[in-house]
Amino acid sequence: MENVHLVPEEEDDDLYTGYNDYNPTFDSEDLNNDVGFQQAVRTSHGRRPPMTAKYPGTAIGGRPIGTAYGSRMPVGTAMGRPMTGAVQDGAARPMTAVRAAGYSSSIARGSVFDPLGQSKGPAPPLEKQNEDTPEEKIKILEKKVNDLIEESCLAHAHGDLQLSLEKAKEAGRKERALVRQREQTGTADHINLDLTYSVLFNLANQYASNDMYTEALNTYQVIVKNKMFNNAGRLKVNMANIYFKQKNYTKAIKFYRMALDQISNAHNAMRIKIMQNIGVVFIHMGQYSDAITSFEYIMSENPNIKTGFNLILCYYAIGDRERMKKAFQKLICVPLGIDDEDKYIPANDDPHANMVIEAIKNDKLHQMERDRKALAEKYIMTSAKLIAPAIESSFAAGFDWCVDMVKGSQYVELANDLEINKAITYLRQRDFKQAVETLKMFEKKDSRVKSAAATNLSFLYFLEKDYDQADRYAELAMSADRYNPAALINKGNTVFVKEDYEKAAEFYKEALRNDSSCTEALYNLGLTYKRLGRLDEALDCFLKLHAILRNSAQVMYQLANLYEMLEDPHQAIEWLMQLTSVTPTDAQVLAKLGDLYDNEGDKSQAFQYYYESYRYFPSNISVIEWLGAYYIDTQFCEKAIQYFERATLIQPTQVKWQLMVASCYRRSGNYQKALETYKDIHRKFPENVECLRFLVRLCTDMGLKEVQDYATKLKKVEKMKEIREQRVRSGRESSARGRREGSAGSGSSSSPINTPPLRASDSGQSNHGTSAKGERLSVKLKTLPGSNEPYEASTQQEIDASYVDPLGPQMQRPKTAARKRTEEDEFADEELGDDLLPE
Repeated sequence: MENVHLVPEEEDDDLYTGYNDYNPTFDSEDLNNDVGFQQAVRTSHGRRPPMTAKYPGTAIGGRPIGTAYGSRMPVGTAMGRPMTGAVQDGAARPMTAVRAAGYSSSIARGSVFDPLGQSKGPAPPLEKQNEDTPEEKIKILEKKVNDLIEESCLAHAHGDLQLSLEKAKEAGRKERALVRQREQTGTADHINLDLTYSVLFNLANQYASNDMYTEALNTYQVIVKNKMFNNAGRLKVNMANIYFKQKNYTKAIKFYRMALDQISNAHNAMRIKIMQNIGVVFIHMGQYSDAITSFEYIMSENPNIKTGFNLILCYYAIGDRERMKKAFQKLICVPLGIDDEDKYIPANDDPHANMVIEAIKNDKLHQMERDRKALAEKYIMTSAKLIAPAIESSFAAGFDWCVDMVKGSQYVELANDLEINKAITYLRQRDFKQAVETLKMFEKKDSRVKSAAATNLSFLYFLEKDYDQADRYAELAMSADRYNPAALINKGNTVFVKEDYEKAAEFYKEALRNDSSCTEALYNLGLTYKRLGRLDEALDCFLKLHAILRNSAQVMYQLANLYEMLEDPHQAIEWLMQLTSVTPTDAQVLAKLGDLYDNEGDKSQAFQYYYESYRYFPSNISVIEWLGAYYIDTQFCEKAIQYFERATLIQPTQVKWQLMVASCYRRSGNYQKALETYKDIHRKFPENVECLRFLVRLCTDMGLKEVQDYATKLKKVEKMKEIREQRVRSGRESSARGRREGSAGSGSSSSPINTPPLRASDSGQSNHGTSAKGERLSVKLKTLPGSNEPYEASTQQEIDASYVDPLGPQMQRPKTAARKRTEEDEFADEELGDDLLPE
């Protein structure tokens, strides 16, 4: 205050006085010598609040008064904090009474507006963790173990069971190394029990998935016996499941009950599932009474479809009619817990609501609801078909009772299906009349049931070869439901048998447009193209069908047959080889392979397959003939004898097989046995020229007295044969002359075709051309020597062998479709054969 100049009151005010007065407070030249200022700069002394008590009675104690002279930025001293306009952090703080603090339009010298502090540069890098410390090593090892468990689970989900087991084992090894490391560092109290549990549990699961049941049980035992794991007793359910797979039912029940004792009543759903498993095990043990006790408890506490079905099976096994009825009534009353289908039908023109309905119509939840409903319907239908013949005196009365019960439940639509199954039962009992009458009752029902019944009727009439009625009911089924693929297939079949293949193909194509997965339509379309000679299109159909039905023997045969018709024997052999992997004991397929190899000139492979075919079916004449000729060709006549003897047993009226047996004896040098055989043939066939010629030659060479008798008989037989041939020839010439005269009289000309009768050839064999309904392939083989040849010589002649298609003469019939069915809801097999036979 001593530096403040006060104007005396007695002096007159002078407007210009004071301008030259100088306040030493604002002298900046002596700041270096100002102790208080220097202390304030070096320490926080200048930021301390002023000591107002030092200057009592004033409001600005310690604060110098600002004047108009010089700068408005006072310098703080040791007397207290700087005044309001002092510089702080490089920015001028405005006077509080004039404007808000912290905001200024003017910027102090050397300062930049930087509210985020970006002018200070980037933050210093984080300090790197030291991975050499024991704690860091433990953390890294724990992460590796968790990653291995996750990789193991993902491999199991992708079906790679071996990789999942290897990852689980590696996780176990690393977890044990982790435990040892913690023990070495003295942190054994911090062992992660949850990680140990996860490793062991995953390892046990992977062992069980790879069918290593002993290792899985041992691993589960390690978990169960460790008291430090919470709720480990529940894993006894998994152990019981393993014992069940091993068919150790006693131990399975023991462990299921131990798990049941360790689960509280709060977890009722789990207890119910374990009880259901116990009941299933009792069924496998044949203890139906104990199984009934478990299932009845479940149906009283928390009923479900599967348990109700199992309960019906148990009652059926013990033959309790009344309880079967009660169990069936409980089954159809089990709530499914799904919404009504009407919920997914748009009720108004609200576009927003319709979009929501479209979004949820095919979502996962709706699919789950449909699957649950389909499963319930399957169990109810199976139960009804099972108990219907047992609960009443006749199966018809039993079906009627089941239909009445179903009509009063939430499964009303199943009543019609049960009626159709009643017709199917009649069909299985060969009561076709009752089956047809039952199906005809549906002609006045709603379109869906009417179409199904008409489809089945068309199928029945087609099997009975009443093609007109089959066509009528196929039309009826199509008119009731044009999108029924089975009705379209039946209609196509009726057109197919009338040889209108183009129209049949159109019906099959329409069936495929309605249901692209209809294998019957695709198969029949391939057969139709085959009949039309469009082999490439037929091949395309069967290749598509093979992609759907990988193990269908008939599809593979058709592919092989088409490749053979396309003159690609290597592909035909390849498909037949695949066919033998599916049906290794099919003799006709093996014979076909032998025939193809024989055509390719590979006699050794042909012999192998013909021999295998003979082993499985020793009554195929063409196979027997080929094998016999093969042994003769390879100079093993003794081995050929057994095949021709078998042919003699199969066709005792055919003289050529007995002549071949005698010829084999003759070629092998056993002339006495050959003579006896020829004599036996002569007694059975006294007019056979070939036999008499050989008898004459053998008796002459052996010097026997009977030679004259046989020579006389030979002359008589040859003379009778010539007379017979002349008569036949003259009769043909007269008939041909009459036909020429008749054709000339009618103004048309035609040339007769002379067909010689079938007769035994001079070499002792007939033209063995076997006719069959299937396709036949001729095979050229070396035959036995003729009568005018020496005993050891042989000529290249042909034996007209034949081959019937592996699947028999019915291979070219189209498939017949009945209505779409599930499991036992069918009355005829819809196999991929051309013929469908009733079950």
